[in-house]
Amino acid sequence: MSTSPADFNARIIEEFHANEGRVSGMFEGASLLLLHHVGAKSGTNRINPLVYQDDDGRYVIFASKAGADTNPGWYHNLKAHPDVTIEVGADTIDAVASEATGAERERLFRAQIERAPQFAEYEQKTERVIPVIVLTPTEAS
Repeated sequence: MSTSPADFNARIIEEFHANEGRVSGMFEGASLLLLHHVGAKSGTNRINPLVYQDDDGRYVIFASKAGADTNPGWYHNLKAHPDVTIEVGADTIDAVASEATGAERERLFRAQIERAPQFAEYEQKTERVIPVIVLTPTEAS
């Protein structure tokens, strides 16, 4: 019996909430955040668990989709609605999403390959340039 991506994500989200951001299985030990975003077309609130990289107080995520030839849905949602909320551990943080380009994108993607070599495989599997998204926390007003 296979599980749908929605069921898979729901289990990760439930475990994330139960264990202050720690999960088991394929993401055990990984830096994981929950990205709360709004659907570009639907306007529906969505949540995706994603591996992230810390970059001097910013959270960096990768639209790899395991090397698929299309970007993940959340990427399009962030382009349309860059104001997001993330959960990191037990913290909830408001942030703004922006796409890294040029030398910054290369630096961040190469650092991710150092941390998680499968990202090099993802890059080789697709002809698209895998987007690197920087989530910058916003100051509380």
